[in-house]
Amino acid sequence: MIKFIHRNEHKRKVNKMFAEERKSKIAQMIKSGQSVKVSELAKLFGVSESTIRRDLAELEALGIIKRTHGGAVNNFITSFEPSFAEKEDKFAKEKEYIGKLAASFIKDGDTIILDSGTTTQYIARNINAKNITIITNSVNIAYELSNNDNLEVIVTGGVIRTKTKALVGDITQSILRQFRVDKAFVAANGVSIEFGVTTPSHVEAAIKRAMIENAKEVFLVADSSKFGQVTFSLICPVNRLDYIITDKMDDRQRAEYEKLGVKVIT
Repeated sequence: MIKFIHRNEHKRKVNKMFAEERKSKIAQMIKSGQSVKVSELAKLFGVSESTIRRDLAELEALGIIKRTHGGAVNNFITSFEPSFAEKEDKFAKEKEYIGKLAASFIKDGDTIILDSGTTTQYIARNINAKNITIITNSVNIAYELSNNDNLEVIVTGGVIRTKTKALVGDITQSILRQFRVDKAFVAANGVSIEFGVTTPSHVEAAIKRAMIENAKEVFLVADSSKFGQVTFSLICPVNRLDYIITDKMDDRQRAEYEKLGVKVIT
């Protein structure tokens, strides 16, 4: 009887050790920048989905992660904001692909808004349409387009954020409110079905909302690393978008976005 009790105690200790090791590995995966899905973790560790949900709940209670619809993201990324230079080097091929694809939706005579960002800068580089009017809050994009005779470029003015080279503030919002455009191309740092479209800066989020409010059609341009991520400031719910242009998205995820009335283009 004593041996049986000892065996049970040993088994519980082993199971507890495995559980702690599993949670540690999950936390490491998420901290490395991955967004994880319950179903994928269950297969990876050979346990039930309910066990993984329990692990995620415990990690969330410790403040290590933030649970999302069907998975989790790093709780520490919400306020982190990479600089323009840091973003420029990451996912450059994907951003160039997205930029070319987005630029193909710009037609002769369109009026558009181009948000600040490295992905939208690739849009600016690939515009072939003529007689276009572009409103932008990006110092870099304004400079990029300044020698193109087929375009009229309106710069919003405002306070320059040195980190992102974006113009922000009351002046920027006031200028944006004066126009109504055909299309707005907006960038973001995080896209989540549950938590919406987000960015680390609340002042940039306000500008992006003003862009969205004054456009007939709203295009979100974001590489696939942004999906499942959540950052500090809400720009808008996902269903406020008309299109998402990205480099890749699996069929299941695409179906979730399209169920909300958003057309996904890859």
